[in-house]
Amino acid sequence: MSKAESPRKSDHGKVALSEQEWRSKLTPEQFYVTRQHGTERAFSHPLHQEKGSGTYVCVCCGAPLFSSETKYDSGTGWPSFFAPANEAALSEHADRSLFMRRTEVRCAKCDAHLGHVFPDGPKPTGARYCINCAALNLDRGKHGDKSGA
Repeated sequence: MSKAESPRKSDHGKVALSEQEWRSKLTPEQFYVTRQHGTERAFSHPLHQEKGSGTYVCVCCGAPLFSSETKYDSGTGWPSFFAPANEAALSEHADRSLFMRRTEVRCAKCDAHLGHVFPDGPKPTGARYCINCAALNLDRGKHGDKSGA
């Protein structure tokens, strides 16, 4: 499948690609993070420091996930957001790996692993969606670029 082709949808409306199709569509780091539930190194991705306006979309399927208006610096080394773009954008899953109890967040459209959500975020939600940059693209067209860049 070429990068320009639209992903196939399953009977349940989810994007359905084989492992090989995902590997051909994504970089090795994107595949590791989104399809193998990996985590990129903190502070390692340029998108972490991004201050421009727009909508953060899933790198796998392009679904809108977060608005730049909800992004903040949590000091963790990954972009943090206090709310998703809409309630249907994400799915939550219990994660008991690494001897911890966490809540994993995935793209609701394609099941890409994005990161985790924690209850220690700022108002108004109190949520901190700690997201891997490799799982995101910034679409400046959906908000317009107010950064002047």
